Amino acid sequence: SVRVLGILVHGDNHFIVEGPAAPDRETARRLAWRWEVPRLGGNAAEPTAWRIVTKALRENLEWAIVLPGDSEVTPAVRQLLDELAARGVDVAMTADLE
Repeated sequence: SVRVLGILVHGDNHFIVEGPAAPDRETARRLAWRWEVPRLGGNAAEPTAWRIVTKALRENLEWAIVLPGDSEVTPAVRQLLDELAARGVDVAMTADLE
């Protein structure tokens, strides 16, 4: 099956993610929560089609989702989002997904 790479941004945190497609808004929120708040015993009870990737080229990112957080997006991630948008990648802010 085809897997695509994207970036999931939540406040000043971000994840490079591989999955079957860009997740919808609710799935993106669940993924951010799952990865930001480790649970005792792990998260094995919540299987998912998406996973964090530790190595990826920015040229291979095909989607971006930005969720609001308690802090601002970092300047480096903001620059990456601007580069992606300039390349024609849809950078979905959650306000756009409501």
